[in-house]
Amino acid sequence: MQPKVMMKKKNISASKASLILFLCQIVSALDVPLDSKLLEELLQPPTITQQSPKDYIVDPRENIVIQCEAKGKPPPSFSWTRNGTHFDIDKDALVTMKPNSGTLVINIMNGGKAEAYEGVYQCTARNERGAAISNNIVIRPSRSPLWTKEKLEPNQVREGDSLVLHCRPPVGLPPPIIFWMDNAFQRLPQSERVSQGLNGDLYFSNVQPEDTREDYICYARFNHTQTIQQKQPISVKVFSMDSLNDTIAANLSDTDIYGAKPVTERQPVLLTPTGSTSTKVELRGNVLLLECIAAGLPTPVIRWIKEGGELPANRTFFENFKKTLKIIDVSEADSGNYKCIARNTLGSAHHVISVTVKAAPYWITAPRNLVLSPGEDGMLICRANGNPKPDISWLANGVPIAIAPEDPSRKVDGDTIIFSHVQERSSAVYQCNASNEYGYLLANAFVNVLAEPPRILTPANKLYQVIADSPALLDCAYFGSPKPEIEWFKGVKGSILRGNEYVFHDNGTLEIPVAQKDSTGTYTCVARNELGKIQNEVQLEVKDPTMIIKQPEYKVIQRYGQVSFECIIKHDSTLLPTVIWLKDNDELPDDERFLVGKDNLTIMNVTDKDDGTYTCIVNTTLDSVSASAVLTVVAAPPTPAIIYARPNPPFDLELTGQLERSVELSWVPGDENNSPITNFVIEFEDGLHEPGVWHYQTEVPGTQTTVQLKLSPYVSYSFRVIAVNEIGRSQPSEPSEQYLTKSANPDENPSNVQGIGSEPDNLVITWESLRGFQSNGPGLQYKVSWRQKDVDDEWTSVIVANVSKYIVSGTPTFVPYEIKVQALNDLGYAPEPLEVIGHSGEDLPMVAPGNVQVHVINSTLAKVHWDPVPLKTVRGHLQGYKVYYWKVQSLSRRSRRHVEKKILTFRGNKTFGMLPGLEPYSSYKLNVRVVNGKGEGPASPDKVFKTPEGVPSSPSFLKITNPTLDSLTLEWGSPTHPNGVLTSYILKFQPINNTHELGPLVEIRIPANESSLILKNLNYSTRYKFYFNAQTSVGSGSQITEEAVTIMDEGKMAGILRPAVGAGKVQPLYPRIRNVTTAAAETYANISWEYEGPDHVNFYVEYGVAGSKEDWKKEIVNGSRSFFVLKGLTPGTAYKVRVGAEGLSQGPGVRSSEDVFETGPAMASRQVDIATQGWFIGLMCAVALLILILLIVCFIRRNKGGKYPVKEKEDAHADPEIQPMKEDDGTFGEYSDAEDHKPLKKGSRTPSDRTVKKEDSDDSLVDYGEGVNGQFNEDGSFIGQYSGKKEKEPAEGNESSEAPSPVNAMNSFV
Repeated sequence: MQPKVMMKKKNISASKASLILFLCQIVSALDVPLDSKLLEELLQPPTITQQSPKDYIVDPRENIVIQCEAKGKPPPSFSWTRNGTHFDIDKDALVTMKPNSGTLVINIMNGGKAEAYEGVYQCTARNERGAAISNNIVIRPSRSPLWTKEKLEPNQVREGDSLVLHCRPPVGLPPPIIFWMDNAFQRLPQSERVSQGLNGDLYFSNVQPEDTREDYICYARFNHTQTIQQKQPISVKVFSMDSLNDTIAANLSDTDIYGAKPVTERQPVLLTPTGSTSTKVELRGNVLLLECIAAGLPTPVIRWIKEGGELPANRTFFENFKKTLKIIDVSEADSGNYKCIARNTLGSAHHVISVTVKAAPYWITAPRNLVLSPGEDGMLICRANGNPKPDISWLANGVPIAIAPEDPSRKVDGDTIIFSHVQERSSAVYQCNASNEYGYLLANAFVNVLAEPPRILTPANKLYQVIADSPALLDCAYFGSPKPEIEWFKGVKGSILRGNEYVFHDNGTLEIPVAQKDSTGTYTCVARNELGKIQNEVQLEVKDPTMIIKQPEYKVIQRYGQVSFECIIKHDSTLLPTVIWLKDNDELPDDERFLVGKDNLTIMNVTDKDDGTYTCIVNTTLDSVSASAVLTVVAAPPTPAIIYARPNPPFDLELTGQLERSVELSWVPGDENNSPITNFVIEFEDGLHEPGVWHYQTEVPGTQTTVQLKLSPYVSYSFRVIAVNEIGRSQPSEPSEQYLTKSANPDENPSNVQGIGSEPDNLVITWESLRGFQSNGPGLQYKVSWRQKDVDDEWTSVIVANVSKYIVSGTPTFVPYEIKVQALNDLGYAPEPLEVIGHSGEDLPMVAPGNVQVHVINSTLAKVHWDPVPLKTVRGHLQGYKVYYWKVQSLSRRSRRHVEKKILTFRGNKTFGMLPGLEPYSSYKLNVRVVNGKGEGPASPDKVFKTPEGVPSSPSFLKITNPTLDSLTLEWGSPTHPNGVLTSYILKFQPINNTHELGPLVEIRIPANESSLILKNLNYSTRYKFYFNAQTSVGSGSQITEEAVTIMDEGKMAGILRPAVGAGKVQPLYPRIRNVTTAAAETYANISWEYEGPDHVNFYVEYGVAGSKEDWKKEIVNGSRSFFVLKGLTPGTAYKVRVGAEGLSQGPGVRSSEDVFETGPAMASRQVDIATQGWFIGLMCAVALLILILLIVCFIRRNKGGKYPVKEKEDAHADPEIQPMKEDDGTFGEYSDAEDHKPLKKGSRTPSDRTVKKEDSDDSLVDYGEGVNGQFNEDGSFIGQYSGKKEKEPAEGNESSEAPSPVNAMNSFV
């Protein structure tokens, strides 16, 4: 920009050149950042921050508050002028100024009068750096004068004539709002025929007989004082032609000629405005209102046009049945001639209104604050426009600049003040005043001369996080005077950032338009000026973008089916994503059929209303992605059904835009075969390295038919495309033409590089070779390099080809090596590879662990400790330690068995381990060996340890033989694992009766050397259960159980066939199920049974309809219960049932005999006639009596004082504009009669007894409202329900006998 200025310098005058120079310098003027700490420290001239409006209309009953707030450093002091002279607030006890503020409070409520404080006020805020002034604030109290009393004559009008009812409201401040109502406080209906004009008059284009009434009342609402004034009612009587003819006929003889003319139609005539033309002046930015109201019969219709132009679109509105043209936000372009045309069937009339739009001053360029350093130049510009063009004048610290103290650094040039070589004493506040006959503008702008060293306001080490490939903005908010220069560095000691990849903003911000992963790091911002230098560091983290790798796909689903949309995402591991599903860009329906999973949305039982677009939105703190799919719900397929098939293969593949590393592929989709194509899969063949082998390249959505493909060098590409729909994949397309890319250096090196020795004196280096298309060119080879780690050796390298392994011989045993493998081809090397650490071959460990110790914890568990071996003796990767241990012998038995060694391996550098599963009362040996990758080292010396006694196992068997009437013989075998020295056997037994109840338990202790016992004195024909276990000194072992029965008394078995008895053995008990019983109801049955046999069986119940050939239904019984409830049966149906048992240890299960039962019949519900119930009849009588009492009370109250509620009248009219009145929305809260001139006040302004005096008025609301008293809202409807009090209060003075006031009438209603 600077050279252009120099080139034109010869062609401009010296003054203009100076102006351009200053314009260039003003661009660099300082902006003070909105930093609270900085603003507290810097000196600053005053700035007005808040002030009252220029035209300030106040409520004369409330305190006057004139606002003036300002900021500055040091804090400013305040003073006021009134009507151009100093206003000494200390001399007026009613005037105070708020602390630390310039706001004035004039206490009117303590006896002051608002009229005494009318005038023009101006506030000045001053400190040592200058003075700022407010606007001229004109204070005027609002006024709501009363209607002058006038005598109104009745209006007698002939049917069809026009009529104007004049309102002529009193002039108030601000002007009142006008509306017309009747004496019932109902708004008068308006139409194209009858409407209210802008001046408040009521216009009738033509009158009709229904317009006859005596209560046309005009109301004026004064919003500021919340007061409503009422004009006296106006009477209108419309004479029809029929009634006029009857009157004439009654006064004439039969021979006279009489008869009034019938109603005649008339062409339009304008009632307002009058004449053919008029003028209108409006100010820019205001609302332009133009009105035309016409008389005529039929009622004319109004149309508006602008001569020579169009009515402005979007700003033009028609109101009052098109009689009013409203244009908002008018400008000079809206000036012109506007024509209204009134038309009916007989003709038309028109009027032209010439509109001129003037303009109060408005800003083009308002002056802005200047912060300069000593010796700098600057400029204040004040440009305003208006119609007529405003005059510009300057003030300095509130004084006209012509008489202000001289400042050699400033020069006034019309609307511009030029500053050159400013000094600190040049600081001041300048005011620009732009005024014309329609108003003025006043703006304060300070010049603050500061000398400040640089400051950086951005917090130190602030962290910025962005998504890769998106812009990164690093802040360096600064301040200094003179304005500092900003430089950026990457890292603490990096070089200065330059170049097209960075954008440097004037506010110090560094922008990286496309941040990459390698952009992550520390950035340093340096700010310097002639007074100093400062720097700050910020951190940048570049995150991986969030991606939807599996998007939801288009679905076609039949009604009542199930559908699922997938949304699988990939995101940066440090960001926490949230997934939201929408339907048609709105929340999912609140329906349990919608199941939101981690990666999908499932809709169960699909209905037609589920048809729509479903969107998956993934949000993180840094980015957001979304994908949508359409769900189409279809009915069941018709006959014949639509055939859905895989799509036909794409065709016409074409390659365009061939570059070294990319190409564009396009194709034409084949037929989708009634199932939309969801995506296309692109595959490629490398004809140079792997002919005939097709590899996956990428895939694109089914709506896309072109794709930009990334390519590798030195590959002969052919492409093919496969289409995919819900049915499956198409056949591949025909291959595209071949495209051979140019050769290049390899882009990557081999992966999975490892160094592992196979022998103690070698190092085997292996890697995964590059694939053919990764070679990027011919002559692919590998440079293998190695050197011993932590030794100052040079790299040793070899170049090999066509292999993925290289063996280095003659290495020391198990030493670390640095290894790297680099790819190269005929064009050069790949990038420098990463180094990996490998080791030469391992050898067996040299020494055994020492100091092996064993600590026996209990009879089955021991803990072994050992000292670790020195790492140098391991000679390999330490994998752990192995403990070999074996049982030498059992201390309770002298017989030796085959020695079975057990091995436990403890990984890593552990020095202890637990040995579980030991046998009690045994002798063990163990040793420990260290293990590396080569194998095991020598064993430590064997360590012997013994386990203590434990509890024995159960006896090896228990047999019961030789049953008699009162005895049984028991035989048993000793435990297989005594686990110590047996001390005794414990036998417990008890009888069992027929209901499986257990009798008393008997316990017998038997010496350890016994192996049989005869039990005597038992009951005959009794079943016994036996519990038998062995004991050592430690405790009892597990028990073995058995059951047996003594034989029957022979005398009781007469006539009964005796069962065959084996030779001296007890016969086994065969289980059985008997006594199956059923208790049935309508829909369920309770089944119970008795069972005899072994424990731990599983019962089940089978049932079915009696006589049916259907398979039995089976129900499993939980636990060992002997009952079950069958549910869901059919009333009045016969069923068959049987009970079975499974899980017997011997033989198949058992089953009871069948039983048959019948469910009960369905019962009809009982019907009760409520009308015949005594309690109901009594209740109805009580209700009727209560209603009668309420009616009597209402009748008595209605006849007291002539008052009656009128809320029902409002509800019946249902006028939507009738609303309760509130002080804050401008609706009225007072009423003032036109005669007594005493307005009724609302809220704090209402007399404490809430009554008014009627005095001698004869035109009150009572007279006009037919005795109805109350309040009314803005359309005049009665609102007696909103008074705020419910009890009736006494009237003021002795006026209680007078008719009730509207307020009292309202208060009398509940």
